[in-house]
Amino acid sequence: MSGKLRQKDLDPARVAARDTLRAVRERDAYANLVLPKMLRDRKIDGRDAAFATELAYGAARAQGLLDAVISSAAKRPVADIDGTVLDVLRLGTYQLLRTRVGAHAAVSTSVDLVRSENGMGPAGFVNAVLRKVSQKDEDMWVEELAPSPADDLVGYLAFQYAHPRWIAEVFRDALGGSAGQLQAALAADDERPPVHLVARPGLITAEELALTSEGEVGDYSPYCVYLPGGDPGDVAAIREGYAGVQDEGSQLIARAVTVAEVADDAGRWLDMCAGPGGKAALIGSLAEIDGARLDAVEVSEHRAGLIRKVVADLPVTIHVADARSSGLDAGYDRILLDAPCSGLGSLRRRPESRWRRTTADVDELVVLQKQLLTEALRLVKPGGVVVYSTCSPHPAETTAVVADVVASIDGVRQLDARPLVTVGKLGPDLLGDGPHVQLWPHVHGTDAMFLAALTRD
Repeated sequence: MSGKLRQKDLDPARVAARDTLRAVRERDAYANLVLPKMLRDRKIDGRDAAFATELAYGAARAQGLLDAVISSAAKRPVADIDGTVLDVLRLGTYQLLRTRVGAHAAVSTSVDLVRSENGMGPAGFVNAVLRKVSQKDEDMWVEELAPSPADDLVGYLAFQYAHPRWIAEVFRDALGGSAGQLQAALAADDERPPVHLVARPGLITAEELALTSEGEVGDYSPYCVYLPGGDPGDVAAIREGYAGVQDEGSQLIARAVTVAEVADDAGRWLDMCAGPGGKAALIGSLAEIDGARLDAVEVSEHRAGLIRKVVADLPVTIHVADARSSGLDAGYDRILLDAPCSGLGSLRRRPESRWRRTTADVDELVVLQKQLLTEALRLVKPGGVVVYSTCSPHPAETTAVVADVVASIDGVRQLDARPLVTVGKLGPDLLGDGPHVQLWPHVHGTDAMFLAALTRD
């Protein structure tokens, strides 16, 4: 028998998932950018594409838990395992613990993947490790390897739901210390997220988009449609530019800046950190309806190019500049500052990111966020509104940034942001005590978006 298999003898879905994990590991690539292109290039569709997506995203999301299991079964640290072999072990372990794939199929296909590139020796190692993994289900591995819930409940929940401990601690603090809320938040974050579509106002309604996409009108945003499955790229309205893919929470943030009460709105609006353009497209569409104009600032030329693609024919002017010193004149009626942040609120959509972020990242971002918010308040006119948002529930990036900046500038006041997102089924009972708004996957079904509204005299 030959020591190696030919590539054509391998399952294409599993090969795509393996190659995605390899790109993430070797090039710090993003799985949600690499895999869709790979599937198109390799003409993998239908059930095979869905399976590849489940394997790649699931294994990337659960990496910490998988690595602990692999290390225990292999009796060596994962750092001592060759990367190409580790990618396959992660896929195999994920199949064994978190899918309905039979143990024999999960093990044998993983062995084949390794044998096709690495030969019989490493394939034997993979066979032995995965057979050891298959002797217990996920709950049994968690009970064996996680901290004791009686002694360290946060550590136990972080392990169980595949999050770094420090992120679980951040969520706990943001949720007021509730263990039940923390468990629900981590569990929701550990699930594959639904696809949310946004109907471009003036081009298509949510009801029309739902009918043509076979989706369901969203609960909160008047522009949202929930897509039950399939590739959003197959939706005609998206291909034609009438709709896009955007989390419902992000839609609510973009809408909020357009509905806030502003004295003598002259139609001069600003999106300070606009790339890659999803919120700019929605705000720009509403600006066109209202007879307003939007300036969109983006420091990256590449991301500015992405904005140009989605705001074509809208009253949007793009400025490639650092938003802290853009050179724009003050006097804006409405400003959205969707600040660069840790992204802890969208971990479910960026499966590998939870294992890349560190507390040091947050410290650096907080400095930037305060600088940007200070500049936003300089640019807004008296009586205008600044909407500050982050895709993070981290108190250091949200309430603390707002409090520090408000305290440092005379005449700045925080407004009650809750009325700005009270729409659809999103009533006061789901919006907390204010004045800010913090959305959560386990409560609202959205990313964990934060929103604060400010004005100045």
